[in-house]
Amino acid sequence: MKWVVDTCVVIDVLENDPEFGLASAKLLQRLLPQGLCVCPVTMVELGAAFGGDLEAQKEFLRIAGIAFDADWSLADTEKSHAAWHAYVATKRLGATAKRPVADVLIGGFAANRKGLVTRNPADFSRWYPELTLREP
Repeated sequence: MKWVVDTCVVIDVLENDPEFGLASAKLLQRLLPQGLCVCPVTMVELGAAFGGDLEAQKEFLRIAGIAFDADWSLADTEKSHAAWHAYVATKRLGATAKRPVADVLIGGFAANRKGLVTRNPADFSRWYPELTLREP
């Protein structure tokens, strides 16, 4: 099982973010021997960061040692389905802030793998309490 790298962490490294770039790169380097990948949703989200150049995006991920070809499974759908249901029910009660569906999908994908590398652990821990989270 590989670690799933959240979109924000990939962008930290890509853009050499002054606040998070180095910490994100160092954490990914430490986790690299255990395997790294991105969710198919992250592949879509990263498109804008690469100006729509899919080949440049793939090359960057290859160089970084981050796999981008992991298949979405029925188990990923089922995890995401349950979390989205919980989120919507909570949102209807006015008990949570707006949450993009992309985060729910990334969390569902990561829940069926080793865990998630993210700068935003609170965005995932409520909906996926069993998810192992690593923060740069």
